[in-house]
Amino acid sequence: MDAERGVQRNPNLQIREKSKAGEMVFPAGVVWDFRGLKWAILRVVHSWKIIGTVPVARHGLFKWATKSTSLACENLMIAAEALGWNTCPMEGFDGRRLGKFLGLNPRTHEIVMVIAIGKKSAGHVEQLQWRRPLEATVKFL
Repeated sequence: MDAERGVQRNPNLQIREKSKAGEMVFPAGVVWDFRGLKWAILRVVHSWKIIGTVPVARHGLFKWATKSTSLACENLMIAAEALGWNTCPMEGFDGRRLGKFLGLNPRTHEIVMVIAIGKKSAGHVEQLQWRRPLEATVKFL
């Protein structure tokens, strides 16, 4: 809410404002060639004021987004399991075809993970699993 007017702001407007700010910090195109300058500016600012390290190049931004997406997927899987559903993350999918099927632009979107969510059949039998003893794998300090 705007305190001085007592009016609630439109959440979509707030998202658009943040999006515009993100486009200024991470613009597409030739401006990415100035990533070294951005990195240097952020290092100088960081020397007197502690700020979070932000990615300054496409590779860093992709890495950051992939990590965040993976954590979100982990939370989705834990929540689904808590509700009695079974989940399985899948690798080895054709991201280009899947993106095309979903109508995503390959220049601006990347599929990080596919997760299957469903219920086991009543006739499913759990397979025995062998695991190394914890003491053989982990050293406690």
